Amino acid sequence: MRHNKKINHLGRTNTHRQAMLSNMACSLIKHKRIFTTTAKAKALRKFVEPLITKSKEDTTHSRRIVFSYLQDKYAVTELFKSISQQIAERPGGYTRIIKTGNRLGDNASMCFIELVDYNENMKKDATAKKTTRTRRSRKKSSAATTDAQVAEAPATEAPVTEEKAAE
Repeated sequence: MRHNKKINHLGRTNTHRQAMLSNMACSLIKHKRIFTTTAKAKALRKFVEPLITKSKEDTTHSRRIVFSYLQDKYAVTELFKSISQQIAERPGGYTRIIKTGNRLGDNASMCFIELVDYNENMKKDATAKKTTRTRRSRKKSSAATTDAQVAEAPATEAPVTEEKAAE
């Protein structure tokens, strides 16, 4: 049974694990994407997403709480200045884990963990999908325009034939 096994200890002591997650969170905030093992990325997601949620409210208290976790004032200012404005309307799910395969040396499962709003390639795909969802309305509007074009075409040809007949 897995009672009380919620935290992945990652083979480290508590202080080492907290320091590692703090350093990885600072790197993620500064670089917007880091390359790590899947187990560390999943642990980092649980560590950093509450901090990003806390950064939505820019108060002295929330800055001090986030600083107590990160211990890096440059990462805290980056988080509260730029990242909190990017994710202001997002209700959660600030990070994305993309698996990249296994590491050559020890066959560990590797992945990217990145901030969702900072990947421009994924944003373009999301906007393209939204525009392609209106297929039925396009068919009706395109059918209406072809009917109008067909109706207008004989009307323009009729006066030309009458003029030729009058000559």
